[in-house]
Formats: sequence, C-alpha cells, structure tokens
Amino acid sequence: MIKYFKNFRNDEDGAVTVDWVVLTAAVVALAGAAYSSIQGGATALTSTTGDFIEAQDPN
Repeated sequence: MIKYFKNFRNDEDGAVTVDWVVLTAAVVALAGAAYSSIQGGATALTSTTGDFIEAQDPN
C-alpha cells in the first residue's frame, strides 16, 4: 500500500493537463473582461457617431 502511494505521488501524467486547463480558463476569463470593457466604449462611440450623423443637414 505504501508503494502505491509513493507511485501515485511521483506520477506526473495528469499535471500537464491540469496546467493547460487552468491556463485556458485564465485566457477565457481575460478575454471576457476585455470584451466587456471594449463593448462599453464601442457602444458609446456608436451612439455619439449616430447622433452626429443624424444632426447633419443633407442640403
């Protein structure tokens, strides 16, 4: 039984998978945060641009 625990502790086959899962989750979280930040600015810019264009006289 002690030999089994020593082998289990030294086995690193799943460690790379866990690293990739954590890294992928961090990238997805950062992408979500960047999207929400960019979305607010883009919405405001679009609204301002639309107001400007509507205020123009075509003649």
